[in-house]
Amino acid sequence: MPQLIEIQDHGPIRELKLARPPANALDLALCTALHEAIDTAIADGVHGVVLAGGPRLFSGGLDAPYLLSLPDTASLREAWGAFLSVARALAAAPVPVAAAIGGHAPAGGCVLALCCDYRVMASGPYRIGLNETQVGLIAPDGIQRVMRRTIGARQAERLLVGGLTVESGEALRLGLVDELADIEDVPLRARDWLASLLALPRAPMLETRAIARADLIEAMSEQHIQLDRFVDSWTAPDTQAGLRALVSRLGR
Repeated sequence: MPQLIEIQDHGPIRELKLARPPANALDLALCTALHEAIDTAIADGVHGVVLAGGPRLFSGGLDAPYLLSLPDTASLREAWGAFLSVARALAAAPVPVAAAIGGHAPAGGCVLALCCDYRVMASGPYRIGLNETQVGLIAPDGIQRVMRRTIGARQAERLLVGGLTVESGEALRLGLVDELADIEDVPLRARDWLASLLALPRAPMLETRAIARADLIEAMSEQHIQLDRFVDSWTAPDTQAGLRALVSRLGR
């Protein structure tokens, strides 16, 4: 079985790199492997985590062809549940996590990045955002809360309702990402940010961080995601048409 997460330690910082080419599309196996890697990193006592992807594509989001191939609602719920579970693991991690966004990060890729503490994105024609409405999906309340806490209510509404992604420069201007870097330097800059945070007195930093991120953890809770309602909407004609159109574009 291929290794889905590449792991590299840099002193007290562990880099977890998505390794499911060509698009790092998030299926059950990749989400499960990432969750296990996060849990192992915490158990091993690392002080910070870098979540990396690329080159040129951090993650293409949920694997639409895979989701459409699932035989029943239970399988679909398991796949979506695994994705939400790993997003919650990032949000609730007891140590800081920096996203090294080495390329495009639409949909689920954007959600994973938003659950991290800090986002370094490759400068250039790379796009990030939640394009759910463009492919027939609803952005759940919890995901909308996460976007609002990051860029503010008005800009979040504009991007979410339109299903818009933005290029890296605009993402920086909006606050959707925190820093731009040359694509080859993105993981290094993510580690540098973590190192600056880890140089602070540890207990006060971690306790302040936990208070600051409580609303993020709340936003990602089941009551705000309502997974069953989301899965029930999967068979809606607009949703199916949008997803199949997406798969057709990917096939070309």
